[in-house]
Amino acid sequence: MLSNPAFRPLQTALILIAALLVVALLATLTPPAMQRTIVEAMIKLVVVVGLFVFVGNSGVFSFGHVAFMAIGGYMSAILTLTPARKETLLDLPGFLEALQLPWPVALLVVLVTVGLLALLIGWPLCRLRGIALPMATFAVLIITYVIASNLKEVTGGRQALVGLPRYTGLWVAFGGASLAILAAALYGMTRHSLLLRCSRENEVAAAATGIDLERERLIAFVLSAMIVAAGGVLFSHFIGTITANTFYLDLTFVTLTMLVAGGMRSLTGAFVGVALVSIVSELFRGIERGFTVGDTTIAAPPGLQEIALAVILLAILVRRPAGLLGDFEIGLPRRRASCKAETLTQQG
Repeated sequence: MLSNPAFRPLQTALILIAALLVVALLATLTPPAMQRTIVEAMIKLVVVVGLFVFVGNSGVFSFGHVAFMAIGGYMSAILTLTPARKETLLDLPGFLEALQLPWPVALLVVLVTVGLLALLIGWPLCRLRGIALPMATFAVLIITYVIASNLKEVTGGRQALVGLPRYTGLWVAFGGASLAILAAALYGMTRHSLLLRCSRENEVAAAATGIDLERERLIAFVLSAMIVAAGGVLFSHFIGTITANTFYLDLTFVTLTMLVAGGMRSLTGAFVGVALVSIVSELFRGIERGFTVGDTTIAAPPGLQEIALAVILLAILVRRPAGLLGDFEIGLPRRRASCKAETLTQQG
């Protein structure tokens, strides 16, 4: 069954999950600091896969999806913090202050709520064309940031919201990344994904053939927002504290760099992009920390990591405008007989 070309996205997902499992098993043999780096990379993989669902299939950039990370993170914090801590840090209505849900239930509530919110936000946004849609998503990010920074009663304002239960470990992050990859692959097997990819190639021709562009973009937008929100929940419960600055321009730049560097039209490219940028970031982070030679500590100036990522992204785009992998997807080797039969069918 998996040899059927229609199941190619599922092949890709299973191979990527297997590779992720190998990484997780190897991570158990590494020091705690390296494990934290790998867990953070897996969480960012969830976010980048969520971006891929919308950006990769529609061809439209979104600068606002990190806003859904913020919404997911803050919602999960409110739902899982102890009543005593909420009473100290926030000024919530009585029923919310007394409410404390187990994290799987809180995650489910977050996904449903973010899905409905994305439907409400995406309905007018997906009607836009050209540069207007990416700019509108950036406006959503700014609005979310301003609200999170100033709504002290609910988010704590500019002060950190601390004391979140830290349940996101290596295997929870692995499970989240695996489910995100599987969700993206299953969506890729639907007619909605096919129709959206057709509109990505030529909007005018797609509209002329009867494709409802707004509907297909909206479906991808909602699913994408839900996956990204799940990444926000995992991230918040990984670091145990969040501020509005956590989910703003830095994270937007990093996640988009991961997607574009690997190849935004490819689920495999999203995986490779996250791995590449994570390795480079960790390497330059170590250079910024410096190393000791005798009595002298040699360290690079702060900001080298961001400059290195920008230079690498620029070099990739100059040499390979479609990213390292373009639209290539990893999969099982196709049998010669089926390939020959398919060629004869096409010629006939």
